[in-house]
Amino acid sequence: MKKVIALTTAMLMGSVFAANATTVVVAMKGPGSGNPFWAAVQAGAEAKGKELGVNVVVVAPPEESDIQGQINLVEDQLAKKIDALAIAPTDPNALKPVVDEAIKQGVGVVFIDTKGINEGVTFIGTNNEVGAKLGADYICKNVPKGSEVAILQGIITQSTGKARADGAHNELTACGMNVVAEQPADWDTGKAQSATENILTGHPKLAAIFASNDNMALGAVQAVKAANMAGKVTIVGFDANPNAAAAVLAGDMAATVAQAPKNIGAFGVENALKVKKGEKIDPVIDTGTVLVTKENAKDYK
Repeated sequence: MKKVIALTTAMLMGSVFAANATTVVVAMKGPGSGNPFWAAVQAGAEAKGKELGVNVVVVAPPEESDIQGQINLVEDQLAKKIDALAIAPTDPNALKPVVDEAIKQGVGVVFIDTKGINEGVTFIGTNNEVGAKLGADYICKNVPKGSEVAILQGIITQSTGKARADGAHNELTACGMNVVAEQPADWDTGKAQSATENILTGHPKLAAIFASNDNMALGAVQAVKAANMAGKVTIVGFDANPNAAAAVLAGDMAATVAQAPKNIGAFGVENALKVKKGEKIDPVIDTGTVLVTKENAKDYK
């Protein structure tokens, strides 16, 4: 029953293709309709599919925390005898067996956005620790040394969540900031708002927040405004989604870190096919990061 529910409620995207055409499945952690980042990954993957003349089928569970839902979706696609798989694992450990099965079937596999633990599988995406340091460095340069700062973490069991939390923590402590709170909010706006409210209650002199994604940064914005502390707390996010870019231009957020999600999707499709063909590719393909402030935020809105 769980499998039926997961397959029914999950976001399944893609057109009807010829049965004998090459098919690449892009398994995202969450639906594009709920996060501009995943929408951009999908757009990049589908554009590359059209360019290469292959079928691209994008699947995603309804929430990024739905591990079993993603497993069910990938298993369903493997049963259809696909050619290649670009996957952002919701939980690398839990997804290891299904990725192993894909490799056993001869499917070309790459990880996108989030590193898996299957040996020999290429990772394509952002160097999240470097990107987080970039955002934290903005705080270091714009907030007085020794100030109280906080970190809103994503899902810390995911490599993405851990790398961003670690990168921010290391940079903030190295430059002399006082990290008084590090709380998980699971990439979610509502959870981030609640977490920030709790942090502000315990630390009314808080000067800055690094949020590991823009959804959480915008939740922090709501909490700061509700506490009448707007303009007193520097908020930095990660992803440079259009709504976050708008928040930077409005002065609600100070900065965010841009990824290249379209490249993540496009490179995922392209390189999964190369693996299927037996071509050698680099073990890590970095898609890059850029700091976004008022000076360049209009380019991301």
